[in-house]
Amino acid sequence: MSTEQHGQRERPDEADVAAVSRQLGRPARGVRGVAHRCRCGLPDVVETEPRLPDGTPFPTTFYLTCPRLASAIGRLEASGLMREWTQRLRTDPELAAAYARAHQRYVDHRTAIDDVPEIAGVSAGGMPDRVKCLHALVAHALALGPGVNPLGDEALALLPDWAADGPCVDVGRTPD
Repeated sequence: MSTEQHGQRERPDEADVAAVSRQLGRPARGVRGVAHRCRCGLPDVVETEPRLPDGTPFPTTFYLTCPRLASAIGRLEASGLMREWTQRLRTDPELAAAYARAHQRYVDHRTAIDDVPEIAGVSAGGMPDRVKCLHALVAHALALGPGVNPLGDEALALLPDWAADGPCVDVGRTPD
């Protein structure tokens, strides 16, 4: 998916689901679509159903799957960035307003798929008041494109090229 196609979900085929399962190290669940592809061609963000096949509510609509990207984001989280950005939300009204809009857009997107009362009003990543999970914010930014999630965009700008060494997983087999 090119950057010009943010926000357009592709229906996953068997190869996509197999790749995501391989990336996660377990069978993929509730995959509704591929929300973003790495430049190597594999999914790196999937859009999930608001309710998993077993009936469990699942608020994380945009789920990051690439292990290399997840690892790089984990290093950002370990640096204390989330605490720093949560403080910025308290002191920067423009950032707080943009982050609140990102939260509402996330909730609206999920509700348009399916209204799940158990997770009504809940988004991801700590939105709208704090920064809790950069993985969710980056997934949101990748899925819907620049300008949707300001802190997702900022985190993306700090990340290395996660596809520089080629695909993150061997797509020739799925996990057992």
